[in-house]
Order: sequence, then structure tokens, then C-alpha cells
Amino acid sequence: MGAQQVADRFAELYGAGPEGVWAAPGRVNLIGEHTDYNDGFVMPFALPHQVVAAVSRRTDGVLRLHSADIGGDITELRLDDLAPGGDHDWTAYPAGVVWALREAGHEITGADVHLASTVPTGAGLSSSAALEVVIALALNDLYDLGLKGWRLARLCQRAENVYVGAPTGIMDQTASACCEAGHALFLDTRDLSQQQIPFDLAAQGLRLLVVDTQVKHAHSGGEYGKRRAGCEKGAALLGVDALRDIPYDGLDAALARLGDEEEVVRLVRHVVTENERVERTVALLRSGDPRAIGPVLTEGHASLRDDFRISCPELDLVVDTALAGGALGARMTGGGFGGSAIVLAEAADVETLTKSVEEAFAAAGLTAPRVFEAVPSAGARRLV
Repeated sequence: MGAQQVADRFAELYGAGPEGVWAAPGRVNLIGEHTDYNDGFVMPFALPHQVVAAVSRRTDGVLRLHSADIGGDITELRLDDLAPGGDHDWTAYPAGVVWALREAGHEITGADVHLASTVPTGAGLSSSAALEVVIALALNDLYDLGLKGWRLARLCQRAENVYVGAPTGIMDQTASACCEAGHALFLDTRDLSQQQIPFDLAAQGLRLLVVDTQVKHAHSGGEYGKRRAGCEKGAALLGVDALRDIPYDGLDAALARLGDEEEVVRLVRHVVTENERVERTVALLRSGDPRAIGPVLTEGHASLRDDFRISCPELDLVVDTALAGGALGARMTGGGFGGSAIVLAEAADVETLTKSVEEAFAAAGLTAPRVFEAVPSAGARRLV
């Protein structure tokens, strides 16, 4: 999917070429799940899969949207009518970004947009964040707003939280906006400080596979919100601003203070141990020992499955099959309740592992999974 192809389709739809073409990627989260809304640590990297947007400004207060992937007619919205809860389909994401920019005081007078995406939807790879970020970056450039990547990410998060109604953290939008090729992003979600950690598995004879289970998930569903509310309850009971403030070496004492709040105990234990796993992964990668992160990934899956309880049979099947086949580590990635798992493996084992997972799904009578290599790629950028 080239920039010229998207630009040409824009011209067919709107009668003139776009002012520019932009791209924003989906992401894989290597480690650090459900820690971002707890002010914790995360470690995503950008995928080569991306949303591409051809965009031009308008001056009449109208937003026109079209997607090559959804099809249908152009959707036309008036900027003054944009309000949270008003849109219930894919247009809520770009419309929410325009709303958030205007709410923040930026003078946006309209836009024509044509989009095309290679980011799988519902796979836990942040297709919605990529859609938000590409719109924000395009409008930032066209309207000369001067906003840095992390500020665009904040505005996109507000669009998803308030306009769309999905209580997501800041990780997905920051990853799409700020990741660099060949690196994983070590992000402190409290102060948004970033460190780009070299992550070139191919040079070490390794591969990281993404296995899309084809089980769709949605962040706006109630279970995600329940987990977030439970974490906030845990922080309140422990007298801290966020679970980030519970030190790993103080976890046992903190859990004892929660008494018989069994569900909250589980949620707190996951978040605190997951933050420690992120820090351990960073240290191992910096020491030049990427194979050693495999068991850390597997620990993370067990915590998400048993404490956070957001895995599903399909995700567990991927992880169990991969580990039985000799993978170095595996875990679910993303918000949970479906989506994708990642598998760290020796390059020589990729074909065998892929076949084993596909055969396991077939034996279980499940839809065939989609398996591809995750290559750390560039963040959002202008193409034309």
C-alpha cells in the first residue's frame, strides 16, 4: 500500500490531490501490560503495519472521512456538532481527534481525509491508536500546530477516553507517535520520559512472531474498564496515587494490607510484578542478552492469565504450543480477551513453531491464526 495509491484515491474521491500523505504504525507491546493506566512502565515497539492518510484542509467547518477498508460513501460531519458519544463506528476515532484538538484550543477549520490500513483490527495491535495518531500528525503539520509526538499522543488518548469512551492508557498512542526503527520504547507513563532501547533480534539469530488468534477484542467493552476500576480501588485502599507507587520489594506487605479483597489483590500483584518485569527486560537487553527475556515474557503471560484474568483459550493455546515446541518465551500482548500473542524463538525454529501452532488450532476446530514476524519499525511520519 503506497502513498501514491492512497493519494490517487483521495483525488478520485474529492476531485483534487491531497496536501500530503502521512503514516502511523500499529504496535506490539513486548512487555508491560495494563501498567500504563497505573502510571507504570511499558515497552512497545512499532510494527511495519500502518494506517496511511491522505489529507487536505477545509475552511468551512466540515470533516469528510473515507476509508478504503470500510468502503461505502464519504462520511460528512460538522465540526461544531462533534461531541462525545455521538459517533458509534470507526469515524469516532478521527472525529474524536479533531474534537480533542479543538477542545485544546487549536483552530481546526475542517479536513478531507482518505485512509487505508494494513494494521489488523481487533488483534491487540493498536489499529485505533494508529488511526488517531495519523490524523493528529496530519492536522498538526497542515495547521502548523507545533505539537511534539508525546503531546499528540496525549490528545489522541483523550479522544479515545472521552470521545470514543474506551478507558485506555497512554502507551498505544505514544508508541505509534514516538517509536524508532530497530528499537523498543521504554516508556515511563507517569512523566512520559522515553528511552529507545536497541532491539535487533535478527542480528542475534532470533525472531519475534506475532500470532493473531483472530479472536476480536474491544477496549470499549466492560471487562477492560472493570480491571482499570479495580486497580484504582487498590491504589485508594493502599493510600497511593497509583499502583506504580507500590515497590516490588514491598509487594507482600501491600497485599497483606488488602485483606480479603481477593480480586484487588490479584490485580495489584500483576501490576507491581509487571513493572518489575519491564525493568528486568530493559536490563537484559542492555546487557546484550535478548534470549534471557524469554522466561520473563512467559512469566508475564502467567500473570495476565491467572492474576489479571484477561487471557482466553486461544491465547493460552498459542503460548502452550509454542513453549512445548521449543520457543524461548511467549505471552499474550495487548488488552486481552482475544487478540494476539507473541513468541520469541530461534530463527531456525520459526517454520516448525508456526506449523505447530497452526496444527494445534486446526485440531481444536478453531479459525486458522495469522502468523507474521514483528520487525521494530518507524513511528508516525509524513510520507509526501
